[in-house]
Amino acid sequence: MPTSEAPPRAPASRSGPPFVDSFCDPARRRLLLIAAILASALGFIDGSVVAIAIPAMRETLGASLIQSQWVHNAYLLTLAALTLTGGAAGDRFGLSRVFSAGITAFVAASMLCAAAPNTTFLIVARALQGMGAALMIPGSLALIARAYPEAERGRAIGIWAGAASVTTAAGPILGGIALSYGGPEMWRAIFAVNLPIGGAALWLIARAVREDPGKPGQPLDWLGATLAIAGLGLIACALSIEGLGTARWPLGAAGAAIVALFLWVEARIPAPMLDITLFRIRSFSAANLLTFTFYVSLSTILFFLPMTLISGWGLTELIATFAFAPLSVFIPLLSTPAGKLSDRYGPGLPITIGTGLSTLAFLGLALVIDRQNYWNELIPLCCLMGMGMAFVVAPLSAAVMAGVDGAKTGGASGVNNAVSRIASLFAVASMGGVASGAYLSAGGAASFGERLVGDPLQGAATIAGFTAVAYACAILGAASTLVAWFGLPRHAKATA
Repeated sequence: MPTSEAPPRAPASRSGPPFVDSFCDPARRRLLLIAAILASALGFIDGSVVAIAIPAMRETLGASLIQSQWVHNAYLLTLAALTLTGGAAGDRFGLSRVFSAGITAFVAASMLCAAAPNTTFLIVARALQGMGAALMIPGSLALIARAYPEAERGRAIGIWAGAASVTTAAGPILGGIALSYGGPEMWRAIFAVNLPIGGAALWLIARAVREDPGKPGQPLDWLGATLAIAGLGLIACALSIEGLGTARWPLGAAGAAIVALFLWVEARIPAPMLDITLFRIRSFSAANLLTFTFYVSLSTILFFLPMTLISGWGLTELIATFAFAPLSVFIPLLSTPAGKLSDRYGPGLPITIGTGLSTLAFLGLALVIDRQNYWNELIPLCCLMGMGMAFVVAPLSAAVMAGVDGAKTGGASGVNNAVSRIASLFAVASMGGVASGAYLSAGGAASFGERLVGDPLQGAATIAGFTAVAYACAILGAASTLVAWFGLPRHAKATA
C-alpha cells in the first residue's frame, strides 16, 4: 500500500517556484510523473506479490518457513533502515541522480532474484533490492514536488496515489495468473519483469530532468543507518530463527542495545536521520505507536493468509489473490469520505472506526478460516478489512502531522513511513513462531505453509497455525483501537 509522504514546499515567487523551470521542462512533467509512478509500482508490487509467490518459491527452492520469512524480511530490513537516509541522499546528490541510482540497483538486484539458485542467494538479493528501493521510493514524491508548481502539485500527487493503488492491486493478480498457469518456476518472472519497467522509468526521467543540483554540504547519517540495520536485524533474527534456542535472548538483547545506541546517537549528532524531538509531541507518538501495532497485525494477515489459502485450502494462486482485491478497492473509494470525517471531527474518530472494523475482520478470520468458505465468509471479511483500512490510511497522515511544525512535516512523514515498514518486518519475524507452534500442536509433520498435495493433516495443521496468528492480530487490532481513541485528537481544532 502506498503511504503518504509530505512533499517539500517550494519557495513561492511571482513567476512560480524559481527552480521548477530549470529542474524540469514544463512540457515534460508528465514524463517525470509516469517515471515516478513506474518506480513506485516496482516497490509496491514486489512487496505484495512475494507473499503470493512464497509457496512456489518454497516448492522450487526447498525453503523452510524461516527462510521464506527472510525472503520477505531481508527486503524490509534494508528498506526500513535506509529509507530516511535515501531521502537525505536525494537532497545531497540530486533527486533524479539518486532516484535513477535506486532504480538501477533495484532492477539489478531483481535480476539476481530471478536467477537465484538457492534460498540463501535469494535472501541476499532481496536485501540488495531493499537498498535500491530505499533510494528509489522516497524520491518518487519528492520529484513530483520539485517538478510541479504548488497549484498543480496536489493533482499530480493524486494521480500518483491512484496509479499506485491500481498497480498494487493488479500486481498480485497478474502474479497469480502467471503462477497458476505457468508453473511453480514462474515466480522468477515476477522479478524479471522489473527490467523493462525499470528501464522505461530510467529513460523517462532522463528525458524529463534538465538540471538537478545537489547540496554538497548536506551530511548523511551513515552511522545511524548502520546501527539501524544491525539492531533491527539482530532483533528480527532473535524473533524468527527457532533453532537458536537460548541464544535468542543474548541476540535479542544485543539488538536492543544497538537500537538504544542508535537513539542515543540520533539525539546528539547535528544531522540525524531520525529527529528524536518529534516524539515529544503526544499525538505524533500515539500515531506511530498505532502505526506499529496496526501494521504488525495487517502485515501478518497479508503474509500468512496466502500460504494458508494455497497450502492449507489447496486454492490456486490466482484465486488466492482475489482475497486482497478489496483492500485496493475500498481504500481509494472511501479515503475521501474518511478524510472529510477527519477534517470535521479530528483523526481519532475515523481511525478508531477503521481499526475497529479491521479488528472485527481479523477476529472473523480466526473464527471461520477452518470452514473454508471462500466467497461467503472469507471475501466479506476481507471487504470489512478493506473498509477498515480506508478509514485509517488518510486520517493517519493527519494524525502524524498534528502538532508538528511545518518545517518538520517531511521528516515526520518519513519517520511514520519507516515505522510502518519496521512493523511489517517485526510482524513476519515474530508471528512465524506463533504459526509454527500452533501448526506443530495440531499434528503438522512438515512446516507451516509447505505445499503437500493429498495430505489432509498438513492442510488442517496449516489452518490451525493461521488461526493462532489471526487471534494475535485481533488482540493487536484492539490495542490499536484503544490507542486511536485515547491517544489521537478527536476534535478538528486539534489538527489545525
